[in-house]
Amino acid sequence: MISRRTLLRGAGVGALVVAVPIPALASSGGLVPNVFVRLDDSGRITATVPRPDTGQGVRTVVALMVAEELAVGVRDVALEQAAGDTERYGSQAVANSTSVRQLATPIRTAAATARCLLVTAAAQRWGVPVAECTARDGAVRHPRRGRLAYRALVPAAAALDPATVPVELTPPERWRLLGKTRDGRVDARDIVTGRTRYGIDSRPAGSLVAVVARPPWIGATPQSVDDTAARGLPGVVDVLTLTAPADGQGGVAVIARSTHQALRGRDALKITWGGGTPTADSRTWLADLRAALPAQSPVTGFERVYEMPLLAHAPMEPMNATAHVRPDGVAIWAPTQDPGGLRTQLARQLGLPATAVRVETTTSGGAFGRRIEPDPVLEAVACSRRVGAPVQVLWTRADDMRHDSYRPMSVHRLSAEIGAGGVPVRRAHEVATWGLTVLPFFSNPALIKASGDHFPYGVPGDVTVTVRPAPLRTGFWRAVYAGQFVYAEENFLSEIGARSGLDQVALRRSLLPAGSRLHHLLDTAAERARWTRPPARGTHRGVACLEEYGSAIAVIAVADPSARRVLRVHAAVDVGVALHPSGVRAQVEGCVVDALSTVLGAQITVRDGHVAQSSFGDYAWARIGQTPEIDVTIVQSNAPLGGLGELAYPPAAAAIAAALAGEGPVTGMPFGTDVG
Repeated sequence: MISRRTLLRGAGVGALVVAVPIPALASSGGLVPNVFVRLDDSGRITATVPRPDTGQGVRTVVALMVAEELAVGVRDVALEQAAGDTERYGSQAVANSTSVRQLATPIRTAAATARCLLVTAAAQRWGVPVAECTARDGAVRHPRRGRLAYRALVPAAAALDPATVPVELTPPERWRLLGKTRDGRVDARDIVTGRTRYGIDSRPAGSLVAVVARPPWIGATPQSVDDTAARGLPGVVDVLTLTAPADGQGGVAVIARSTHQALRGRDALKITWGGGTPTADSRTWLADLRAALPAQSPVTGFERVYEMPLLAHAPMEPMNATAHVRPDGVAIWAPTQDPGGLRTQLARQLGLPATAVRVETTTSGGAFGRRIEPDPVLEAVACSRRVGAPVQVLWTRADDMRHDSYRPMSVHRLSAEIGAGGVPVRRAHEVATWGLTVLPFFSNPALIKASGDHFPYGVPGDVTVTVRPAPLRTGFWRAVYAGQFVYAEENFLSEIGARSGLDQVALRRSLLPAGSRLHHLLDTAAERARWTRPPARGTHRGVACLEEYGSAIAVIAVADPSARRVLRVHAAVDVGVALHPSGVRAQVEGCVVDALSTVLGAQITVRDGHVAQSSFGDYAWARIGQTPEIDVTIVQSNAPLGGLGELAYPPAAAAIAAALAGEGPVTGMPFGTDVG
């Protein structure tokens, strides 16, 4: 066991390495995960980033926290991305908006411990009280003794017993960087100049490339494979039939010396497919969900039905992974959302000790829940094992779109008893949906309800969930079930308000506890949107709120329904203390664009057994010209640090839908073409 503050001597002479446990993530087996901050004898500061960066900016926040506590500039902190290792770092999964919430205290404590050790070492050398010394700009200073650079203090600091050195985090009122800086990501220049290495760029010397011929309809498997023509093409090394789920999703892999050669080889395969459901149609699935709702709602009065389509993740970087299976172990290079969990799974599946599996975490070109799954890695492992060399598996955009693990479909029937003044006094929300095939225990109706239902308003009622078996792969998608439940509930409340002639902001204020977090945020968003002024001719406004992930947000959208155009979106967000304000704004903006895209009609449909969409040409994500002005107001509070990556999507979708609907009903995705 590692004590609360443990000092470990580094491999290099005089290096100062601070290891601090993450109590919230300690495993049940008694292994304590650690976050490391290292100073070498040249004064170089290196921070290890335990969680992957999938675009949410966790590397930037880690750099800011370490720089703040060590009293240096953010550019003075070098970052190392941690390999998969749950014994050292605890859970490394990027999910449920937890990264900054769970890393802030241990990383700040690690850096603060290093600072306090350096200050103590300087005070002892000078023979002065520690309280008279301060750390600033990479040195310890004293009003009479002058300054000592960190590099001169590293050996003495490394020799101290950290248990004897009190450690205090820098209080917010003395922050120079956290909550203050308006700078963007620390790796922004590398990203825009092409220096950042994503998974798709991570190909060790001697690597081969594989692409997979995937089932032409849902559940199909290869009955026979004629690979004669493919093997005769230049550069083709081998052809391998993959078995699902042991080797990923299944199919036939062509392994070649280049991507072009692998794609040509795949085109030359002659495969007979069988099994599965070649007649599957998402319209039939939607009808089945409608039929799964109870015959009658428990509440009579006003009623609406909302239908949610399948959605693909569609990250800009398609799925990929590289594996090198050797007699003594396996190495992985992948843009995974969970390097530690992936390492554990591979060790178990391959019958290897965890120490024989190394997962190198690359930067990810988007994830949104998709990269929590290991199927590209399993494909790469199978191919590498076959040829005895490192193999990178690449998915094309069509592969990615047609063989995703999709956001489940759902149908929501909401009903309410309307009381005096047109305000709802009782409600019912009945849901028919699918569970997640990537995590079967998530088919539990109680778990789905807990994940999705976040109705914050003072209207008594209940949510009931009916779960049908998913007929294709389904998985986590940004905000998971909340993106569907909150969408339905907020739009239902908007329709009640419109039906009763009530002001949408005033209606919500009347149903929220006075002085509550959401009450304050709603007022802030309304002020930013100039709510008390009548909307411009031809425009309409929508409102929605959410409190989840330890954070809260209120959103107001302004749209021109006749032009199907969203003009402005105002969001007031409370994450406790915004450690990186520009990162907060970026996360909200990303959620707004996702919300706009889905409300305007982006969806996955299945016809004749296969997914109809294959690219951004027919999976219509919002273009730059469709993006509204997005105004984000950060409201600081005394609440504990909250999560953000998924927070804004559900209320943004609801507010946008209500604004686009104008005075009409918002049943279903109002501008979606062919839902289902």
